[in-house]
Amino acid sequence: MRTDFRLPVLALAVLLAAGCASERVVLLPSADGRPGAVVVRDAGGEIRLDRPYAATARRVGANETYQASPEHVEERFGAALAAQPMRPKSYVLYFEAGSNQLTAESQAEFAKLRAEVGQRAAVEVMVIGHTDTVGNALGNDALSLKRAESVRDLLVEAGVAGEKMEAVGRGERELLVPTADEVDEPANRRVEINLR
Repeated sequence: MRTDFRLPVLALAVLLAAGCASERVVLLPSADGRPGAVVVRDAGGEIRLDRPYAATARRVGANETYQASPEHVEERFGAALAAQPMRPKSYVLYFEAGSNQLTAESQAEFAKLRAEVGQRAAVEVMVIGHTDTVGNALGNDALSLKRAESVRDLLVEAGVAGEKMEAVGRGERELLVPTADEVDEPANRRVEINLR
């Protein structure tokens, strides 16, 4: 049986042995609420699952389509779902012009980031600093690294182990908002923090 993912969705496929082997695919709701779908193909054709909890089970060479429920998924697959690591998450913090001082809004966002890191038993953190195009490339490389390191240091102060984090600077090479040289663009003065 071949499964093709048409959209980024979470599908649950589990091989079970209960006298005869069966394979189940259950389409779970996406974390962000966007619709998704999965197509399950085999020699007998294809089945498209495109509603949350739509499911198929293959038994003795035939596919049976059914509508699962959150309770069914929890009962049958709860232990496997609970054992999964938390999904990766990203945060973006913004800075005052020419500095490594977070904006007031980003200071509030940092509190959410710190709480999220605290909920993860094993976390790896990538901190990536960026700048706008004001100044020269060499200076912006240094400033972007300084921004990344300042966020890493704040996370260390909040109790995150430093060896679980990497801080890098990208300067003005990866602009969020493309601009000409010497343009003061607040959206480009940022640090992206990726949690895995």
